[in-house]
Amino acid sequence: MVVVGNQWGDEGKGKVVDWLTEQAQGVVRFQGGHNAGHTLVINGHKTALQLIPSGIMRPGVACFIGNGVVVDPEHLMLEIGRLEAAGVEVRGRLRISESCPLVLPSHVALDLARESSRESRGLGKIGTTGKGIGPAYEDKVARRALRLQDLKHPQRLRDKLRETLDLHNFMLRAYLHAAEVEFEPTLQRLLELAETVVPLLADVGHLIHLGHGRGDRLLFEGAQGTLLDIDHGTYPFVTSSNCVAGNAAAGSGVGPGYLHYVLGITKAYTTRVGSGPFPSELPIDEPGSVGHHLHTVGQERGTVTGRPRRCGWLDAAALKRANIINATTGQCITKLDVLDGLAEIRVCVGYTLDGRDVDILPLDGDDIARCVPRYESLPGWSASTAGLTRWAQLPLAARSYLERIAELSGTPIAMVSTGPDREHTIVLQHPFEG
Repeated sequence: MVVVGNQWGDEGKGKVVDWLTEQAQGVVRFQGGHNAGHTLVINGHKTALQLIPSGIMRPGVACFIGNGVVVDPEHLMLEIGRLEAAGVEVRGRLRISESCPLVLPSHVALDLARESSRESRGLGKIGTTGKGIGPAYEDKVARRALRLQDLKHPQRLRDKLRETLDLHNFMLRAYLHAAEVEFEPTLQRLLELAETVVPLLADVGHLIHLGHGRGDRLLFEGAQGTLLDIDHGTYPFVTSSNCVAGNAAAGSGVGPGYLHYVLGITKAYTTRVGSGPFPSELPIDEPGSVGHHLHTVGQERGTVTGRPRRCGWLDAAALKRANIINATTGQCITKLDVLDGLAEIRVCVGYTLDGRDVDILPLDGDDIARCVPRYESLPGWSASTAGLTRWAQLPLAARSYLERIAELSGTPIAMVSTGPDREHTIVLQHPFEG
């Protein structure tokens, strides 16, 4: 089964993956880097994960980082250390593809310098997290990336690092007018990290294949969201990898026949971090406004950067696009409880673009920026939905809202999340049984 975000990320995938892994034997992360963040709440305790699959919080579940992920080994070991300090057993259950490209300090330097250069030239920031993810994917596509397997071969690592740093430093110095990254300290740190990282490397695709052959329930965990996909998102305000369900196979080393169900995680409203078009956006800094309510009640800040998330009404026209791209089998609606107490709920059902009606998110970013949302109003509800676990417990207006989301987006609702804890979940159709 594949779990993907159906919006611009931050939909609550981590909680859902953690809940589903009660019945899974393995969880696979297949794209992105530590620019993605999943926050889990278990018995009231928060845990933030960035690289390591959310299944790590379930004892006995195998966790895999597939070849489609770019890995900063420094961050990887810090994250492992934090989990182990909290009593989570990690190293015996985590295996990482040796084909994963490395995120180097020079990638971070390039990322930050480019954003600064764009801003100084009046072009506006892309809105990256500054973690070096984009430059690392560039090196992968250009066939010059250092990969985790290079950590096993010190001389090969030295030679490849010198060549890569020469290029990175030329760009930093000559084009971006930024400080260079020193070769020797970078090499020595990688050699130190190799001692703890290399034992975690494995042929992940083959391990997944073996698990599939045993009949294991495997869950493929996406990061970011469909509308941030490098090919299908609001380009250029996107991430640097394919976030969609189809990439679960390529980013893990198995065929698409292993993917039997696609669960699209959809927030009951819409948020976005960073720059880029957002048709249904509402102002969040006006006390008493709906945008302020969504931002404050929803605690909408980025897991990785802490940046405030932009907030707006649910965009069903964008959701329709995401469900088509992912061939979504079912949806999980999250953070429904944030809408509690609103007298009116609005849904963007389409747009007006250059005088004509459009009922699905356009592909051209400039077109999206010119879209004027068309809204449909539904009655809100005053009763609390927080923590409910059965459909019949929901207020009638909340049920009507959820049913309308399914109708507008063209995909049935399988689950509803009514709070951050594992148990705050309503199941209409269990994805592992669908």
